[in-house]
Amino acid sequence: MSQATDWHHRLSGYWQLIRADRPIGIYLLLWPTLWALWLAGEGQPDWRIVLIFVLGTILMRSAGCAINDYADRHFDGRVQRTRQRPLVTGRVTPGEALTIAILLSLLAGSLLWWLNTPTRWHALSAVALAAVYPFSKRYIPLPQLVLGIAFAWAIPMAFSALQGATSALTWVLFCAVVAWTIAYDTAYAMVDREDDLRIGVQSGAILFGRYDRLAVGILQGLVILLLGIVGWLAGRGSMYALGLMIGTGLFVYQHYLLRRRERDAYFRAFLNNHPFGLVICAALILDYRAWPME
Repeated sequence: MSQATDWHHRLSGYWQLIRADRPIGIYLLLWPTLWALWLAGEGQPDWRIVLIFVLGTILMRSAGCAINDYADRHFDGRVQRTRQRPLVTGRVTPGEALTIAILLSLLAGSLLWWLNTPTRWHALSAVALAAVYPFSKRYIPLPQLVLGIAFAWAIPMAFSALQGATSALTWVLFCAVVAWTIAYDTAYAMVDREDDLRIGVQSGAILFGRYDRLAVGILQGLVILLLGIVGWLAGRGSMYALGLMIGTGLFVYQHYLLRRRERDAYFRAFLNNHPFGLVICAALILDYRAWPME
């Protein structure tokens, strides 16, 4: 193998390690971050802050994937969905994965220079949550709760960055994002349920058992309810309400997919949360344009 081919092989492994070839995780972290920025900025967030948060989301999600693969390197080879990950196949070494995670985290941390002190303190909690989550599935029956809190931590960060403090609106939105994350990651865990049972890894799909679809439905109903309260607290109008209606329709479609109880259907239902996040974001932006804050 030539040196150029070797480097191409390595870079391809690094690319897969941080899931750059599968950006769904970035989208699912980015959409609620943008919701929070538009709400905290009352429809006119500082574009410099928006750019910092977008870059931070991409960097921290990528670092989280590297840490996750490092933590799961002894399990992934025994799970059908993950047996081709670069740490399993040897394209990336454990040391390289840790190095990449640290470098990406440092790059994300450097963005805090342009943010205020309350946001920096929240960022420390976000880093701790990102580091803890990959190991939680060994000890916690519902590791999706830890993931939800980690993904939702961008909400108080956004409000702190734009308003200098959090509010009731912040924490209602926070709870909505936690519930949403548990719901879609439970659908995702349904793909791996048999493998996880065999190797002793815990998940919401295992915890809820035959009531998994019911649990996902209840959580999704809670998401819509909490997002409705968010709209009320923020004084939003009909465009936002329309977005919630479309979002509800997407949740119904996900249950139509889940009814088949097939691995591919579970995964398609999970992926459908990307358009849900997009719809809510677009509804917020359009609603603020139609009815800007006084």
